[in-house]
Amino acid sequence: MKGATTNICYNLLDRNVNEKKLGDKVAFYWEGNEPGDSTKITYRELLHKVCQFANVLRSQGVKKGDRVSIYLPMILELVVAMLACARIGALHSVVFAGFSADSLCERILDCGCSLLITADAFYRGDKLVNLKHIADEAIRKCKDRGSSLKKCIVVKHLGREEITVDGTCSKSPPLKRLCQDVQAPWNPDVDAWWHELMSGASTECEPEWCDAEDELFILYTSGSTGKPKGVLHTVGGYMIFAATSFKYVFDYQPEDVYWCTADIGWITGHSYLTYGPLANGATSVLFEGVPTYPDVGRMWSIIDKYKVTKFYTAPTAIRLLMKYGEEPVKKHSRKSLKVLGTVGEPINPEAWLWYYSVVGEERCPIVDTFWQTETGGHMLTPLPAATPMKPGSATFPFFGVVPAILSESGEELEGEAEGYLVFKQPWPGIMRTLYGKHQQFETVYFKKFPGYYVTGDGCRRDKDGYYWITGRIDDMLNVSGHLLSTAEVESALLEHVAVAEAAVVSHPHPLKGECLYCFVTLREGHEFTKNLTDELKKQVREKIGPIATPDYIQYAPSLPKTRSGKITRRILRKIAKNDQDLGDISTLADPGIIKHLFNSRCDTKQ
Repeated sequence: MKGATTNICYNLLDRNVNEKKLGDKVAFYWEGNEPGDSTKITYRELLHKVCQFANVLRSQGVKKGDRVSIYLPMILELVVAMLACARIGALHSVVFAGFSADSLCERILDCGCSLLITADAFYRGDKLVNLKHIADEAIRKCKDRGSSLKKCIVVKHLGREEITVDGTCSKSPPLKRLCQDVQAPWNPDVDAWWHELMSGASTECEPEWCDAEDELFILYTSGSTGKPKGVLHTVGGYMIFAATSFKYVFDYQPEDVYWCTADIGWITGHSYLTYGPLANGATSVLFEGVPTYPDVGRMWSIIDKYKVTKFYTAPTAIRLLMKYGEEPVKKHSRKSLKVLGTVGEPINPEAWLWYYSVVGEERCPIVDTFWQTETGGHMLTPLPAATPMKPGSATFPFFGVVPAILSESGEELEGEAEGYLVFKQPWPGIMRTLYGKHQQFETVYFKKFPGYYVTGDGCRRDKDGYYWITGRIDDMLNVSGHLLSTAEVESALLEHVAVAEAAVVSHPHPLKGECLYCFVTLREGHEFTKNLTDELKKQVREKIGPIATPDYIQYAPSLPKTRSGKITRRILRKIAKNDQDLGDISTLADPGIIKHLFNSRCDTKQ
């Protein structure tokens, strides 16, 4: 659609308010971490707030093509900030609020962000996260490395004063989040309060008209080199793909209340909580909390509270709630549910069947969706009530998507087959590049099999033509639906003074799908102790974030390597799983180490 002119924010808000007369329709029901902490926003109110914040961004010198980093919890201001960027043609780079200061700093530096938007603090379950402290540490690290970041806008979320559209203040209800007096560290040269900047801003803001191929946002995903990759999506194709896939895959109807539980810090929250639903004029639930707080029935009570009709969540959450049995689910009605969806990782048949029979009472079709940050939207998915379901299969390609399965030599396999999952032709939502790294973009996604987009996932096609994702075939792990690179975790371990070498592999986990199993070789003079293990786990948490915390760390006097010095992770994966079937080990420089590593395995009985 190159040469076409549009603005995605105009399509999501102005068009729905002015042409479709949906101004009074609820865009989001916001459900806070604490039950009873809730609010809602209509399409007209959202348009006003977005225009106000777009004017704020312009007053701060942000212009078309600039990059803005957003580091916020799941609050309405996160959606407002994204759409305000899109309205003025600036690129948003949302960073998940569970990431560390180092991770935030890397992402700010990589795309040269000029402004950061964060919050004072928030609760995740009963845990207080001092977000401003982490943001300040990231800003300090950025400054030390010559960043051009000039300004930080801070949402007062704990103890917030709600600024209404006309500028008057109304206090939030007295909740737990108000009781904690969090003193946000303050630098008047850099920091400014969101509510103060908004109070004088106009609710009218002319959108910046963009070419369909202008850049919309950057979202970082783990790269196999260990450096995060800035996936870049553009305005036109992404808008069409997110809007259309949302409409058909969830069988969207105007009276639906839709709830996607994903954090907006991930692509699912971009495509299927922000852009896709709003493009269709949908009403969504935006949830700040976690599935188990204050009790394990929280998800089902929210479904009943808002009469949710379409529910989209991760297999990790389903496996977690399965643990607590049927009773917490059956205490709630769930009669409003019509379609269930899963995203983020392959779902095992047991979890699928529990989701289908217990949560959906065998009356709700399940859409098990396969896609990636890079694809922008659903690639393989059933269509509800139109595709016969198989538990655990991502089934068929979405409209216009042409998958193939290739052998190691690049030959297309027909019929029943297992191999590399690739796509044969482009689709509107395909990423356009890796920000600032176009050569790496071509190498990672197109070089291995020229003429195809390479997903990095293994796949099996059964005799009925259904596709089954078998997992990553590169140095990546899928932990609770979050992609992590082994190299990223290894480099965090290697920064510890005691560690000489580190290798990280995946290990099956009953809740998370996969978890991290690490092998470490120590420098002379250091001893492997419980204390050291705790230090290493803490180091990974601080460098990457809590999601990357290793479950197992094993001491390895040395690692199995080829004669050329390459660590053979294939064998380490077998050791981690206690699988003695090692295949050919003739290329190893020292096969004797294997027996030792098997004997000193971590106890992985869950």
